[in-house]
Parts: sequence; structure tokens; C-alpha cells
Amino acid sequence: MPKHGKKYREAARLLEPLKQYPPDDAIDLLKRVAYANFDESVEVHARLGIDPRQADQTVRSTVVLPHGTGTTVRVLVFAAGEADRVARDAGADYVGSDDLVQQIQGGWLEFDAAVAMADQMGKVGGLGRILGRRGLMPNPRSGTVVRDVADLPNVLRELKGGRVEFRNDRTGIVHVAIGKKSFEPQQIRGNLYAFVDALQRSKPSGVKGVFCRTLSISTTMSPGIDLDLAETIAKAAEAAA
Repeated sequence: MPKHGKKYREAARLLEPLKQYPPDDAIDLLKRVAYANFDESVEVHARLGIDPRQADQTVRSTVVLPHGTGTTVRVLVFAAGEADRVARDAGADYVGSDDLVQQIQGGWLEFDAAVAMADQMGKVGGLGRILGRRGLMPNPRSGTVVRDVADLPNVLRELKGGRVEFRNDRTGIVHVAIGKKSFEPQQIRGNLYAFVDALQRSKPSGVKGVFCRTLSISTTMSPGIDLDLAETIAKAAEAAA
């Protein structure tokens, strides 16, 4: 395995081995150990007590981060007729039907999220191999397949304003970006609590015992900081109440 660089090792020395930090202390420390000279993403990693091989234990949901993600989200909408007009008025970056399907089949993927009206899924379904691998496939579970055109503006507003999808990987870990290093501590804290609350609410019925086993926070390049699990979950629930 490659060795960590000097700056990473210096940052890691600021962490106490095996310590689980209260959320406020962890966010404060996060600012100190972030050493890269660009505006890194702030990431949360949750190790779950699930068996990812079991379909009834899959975790997949969305959360609207109250302070956004800190990035510009380009949204594509598969729509026709009245839905096409509504999507454009609501700020969609790309809107179309067969034309967009053909562009994507040709290799074009210059967007960050995709939404489809339900009547377009017959056309969009053939793009599963292309969009699915990149996490861009519209899906009813993530709220990106819309049946009522009246709901479309709200879906677009959430996607552009800070709605993110999260799901477990094959090892049972969820990784999600909740903001940027340049965010104020209270913004990172607010987004952290929103994600943790959404994660707790996403517990599959097939999971028995402890659902969330560990939580850590980091920036793109920095070492992970273990969070005090009980305190973080409690404060997330309190913030959501």
C-alpha cells in the first residue's frame, strides 16, 4: 500500500488514537487537520450493521442538506410537452426526451443529476447500463422519477439546493459528502445532523441489532475523525425534532 505523505502524517498526529470526538470538537478539529490548498469536500463515513448481500438490508435514501453541498448541480430532466416547459421554468439545465437519450447513448454525460417524468421511463430504461454505473439513473426510491408535473419544481429545487442520495457500498459502508471545508462550523454541523437523522430513518426492517456502528468525518485529503456515535445520533434527533 502507498505510504501517506508528510502533511497527512502531521495532520494525523493531531488526533488522539481510538478517541471518539463529540460533534463540535470533531468539526473544530476537522478545520485544523485539513491541509490541502483547495476547498476540499467534507465527507461522512458510516459503517453499518447490515449484510449488504441481503436485498432487504439495502440502505438507499436521500437527504436535503440545509446548507447545501457547496457545489453547482447540473440537473437533466427527461420530459415532454407541459413537463418540458415546467422543467425549463424551474431551472433545469437540460430538458428533452429522445434527443437526450441519443446524446447519452453517444457518450455525453455532462450533468450531475437526472430526473425523469414517469411517462419517459420506457425510453430512459435502456440507459440503465450507462447511468446506473454512475449513480445517475432516475429511480422512484430516490425521488427522481416524477409522476405529477406539479411536483417537478420542488424536486429540482431540492436537487439544486442540497439534496443528496446515499446508499451503502458492498462492504456495508455509506459515504456521503455534506459540504465544503470553507463552510462555517455551524453549517457543517447542521448538514451532519441532517444526514445522520436521515440515515437513522433509513434503517431497513430486515436489520436486527445495532444499525450504525461507527461514524467518522473527514475532508477529501485528511485523516478521518471518529465521532462519538451516541452523542451524534442524539443531537441529530434533537435537531430534527
